[in-house]
Amino acid sequence: LAEVQSISATANAFAAIKADGSVVTWGSSRTGGDSVLVADKLIEVQSISATAGAFAALKADGSVVIWGDASYGGDSSFIAGQLTGVQFVSANSFAFVAVKNDGSVVTWGNANYGGFAQDTTGLVPGGRTITLK
Repeated sequence: LAEVQSISATANAFAAIKADGSVVTWGSSRTGGDSVLVADKLIEVQSISATAGAFAALKADGSVVIWGDASYGGDSSFIAGQLTGVQFVSANSFAFVAVKNDGSVVTWGNANYGGFAQDTTGLVPGGRTITLK
């Protein structure tokens, strides 16, 4: 492992971004240590955010690649089309949030931890939450 620019961690795995924008992962395969299913997409990576069990890699083109345990936000298949034009990704223990270039927000992961995976326009200053139906 050489030319590492940054390292992110889940509870049991690591992901390192190398100088060429590629990613190397190791640790528990369940919590993101095995990225073989998305390895061909892990190029031109600028940053990686992590929950306790999943990773989200932000690429130079504004797309996001997700892998790891689905219960920790490792499955974004239902919102994959929304993960374009992203400028920033953040995470807590169980959910991710992406801020897009137009200022809109996309969330996914455990709904009890903010991963609504739905319209977030109901959020207002002061912490009002959206009621899930």
